[in-house]
Amino acid sequence: MNLEDMKISNMFDLSKTIAAPLFEGKTYPWEVLPEIKDFIIKLGKTLPSDEYLQLEENVWVHKTAKIMYKTAYLGGPLIVMENAEIRQCAFIRGSAIVGRGAVVGNSTELKNVILFDNVQVPHYNYVGDSILGYKSHMGAGSITSNVKSDKKPVVIHTGNKETDIETGFKKMGAILGDNVEVGCGSVLNPGTVIGQCTNIYPLSSVRGFVPAHCIYKMRSEVAEKIEQ
Repeated sequence: MNLEDMKISNMFDLSKTIAAPLFEGKTYPWEVLPEIKDFIIKLGKTLPSDEYLQLEENVWVHKTAKIMYKTAYLGGPLIVMENAEIRQCAFIRGSAIVGRGAVVGNSTELKNVILFDNVQVPHYNYVGDSILGYKSHMGAGSITSNVKSDKKPVVIHTGNKETDIETGFKKMGAILGDNVEVGCGSVLNPGTVIGQCTNIYPLSSVRGFVPAHCIYKMRSEVAEKIEQ
C-alpha cells in the first residue's frame, strides 16, 4: 500500500465538516484525536447564539437539531449541528461533533469523535476515539474497538511491518473515509483505517488499512469494486 492513501486529503472532503480547521497542518487524520476536546470548547464559544442553544456548559445544539427523547444523554464538550437527530437512549459522553444531518441512534455511544455531515450511527453502535467521514454509515451493532487487549499503544498495520505506523495512542478506534459502509455486527479493531467508498461485509473483524473503493469480506479477501 501507499501511505499517501491514508492522508487527510485522500480520506475526506473537509468542506463537509465544521471541524475542517482542526485538520489544518496535519498529515494523517488520527493526529487530531488528542485535540478534539479543546477544539470543541473553543469553537463552541464562537457559534451564533441565534442559531445554537447552549443547553449547559460546553454543550451547543443547533435549533433545527432533533433531540428525539429525554432518554438521550448529551455530555460536553459537544456540538450538534443543523438537522442532526439524536434518538432515544443515545449516550454522548463528550468531546463529540455531530455533523449536519447526522443520525445518532438508539443506544449508540459516542466519545471523542468527529462525525462529518450526514454520518449515520443509528443502532447500537459504539464509536470512540474515531473519525467518520461524510455519509459514512455503521450498520446495526457495528462498533469501534479503541483499546488493545494488551493495553499497548495502537499500531496501524499496513500489511508491511516496515511501514506500520506507531501512533503512540493508548486509545484509537477507527478512521472511516467518506461514503464508507460498515455491515451489521462488524468490529473495527484499534487502528483501523478504511478508505473512501469501501464496503465492509457484515460480521467482519477488521484491522489495519483497507483501501478505498473496495469490498472487504475478510482480511484475505478484499476485492476492488468494479465500476458499472
